[in-house]
Amino acid sequence: MTLSNTPATALPPLVSLALRPLPLYPLQLFLSAVLRRIVQQHPRMFERLGSYAGKRYGLAPSDLPFAFVLDTSPRAARLTVVRSLPLRLDAKISGPLQILLGMVNGSYDGDALFFSRTIVVEGDMEAVLALRNAVDDAGVDVLQEGASLLGPPGRLCEALLRERLSREQKKGPSSASRRQGETSWN
Repeated sequence: MTLSNTPATALPPLVSLALRPLPLYPLQLFLSAVLRRIVQQHPRMFERLGSYAGKRYGLAPSDLPFAFVLDTSPRAARLTVVRSLPLRLDAKISGPLQILLGMVNGSYDGDALFFSRTIVVEGDMEAVLALRNAVDDAGVDVLQEGASLLGPPGRLCEALLRERLSREQKKGPSSASRRQGETSWN
């Protein structure tokens, strides 16, 4: 995918501000159920990490007032919602929520996003590449997995989100792509 097709759309600051006082526990319950479903549908995904199994990744959406810690232990994978990331992580990936979700779903090229500075990766780069390859190999679609847990309202929300993502991709170059107008070497 070329970078020019990659939007760097962030949630409006007002949305982030509105989410700040909300409790994290309901989101934690939902995301735990999504991760359980993903592990059920793709049972060997975390085993594909090889020597990187058990690493802890911080996922920090730059447009949300909370972050996530992904523990990739093959027998007890966990996704935890936190107000701020702990210091002891093997790697941290940050960027707009839409971009992070698109990378997980395979819609966006992580290499191009990294080199354009749309996302920031810190820590063990080899562990991040191993995670990306494991998720890509498993063919995980986080939006679909989450929506399926919510039934018909979830499928409607998924369709609306996918339509928005599609419109964003068609808008053309983002400011990041104007800085770096080349394709990934992926």
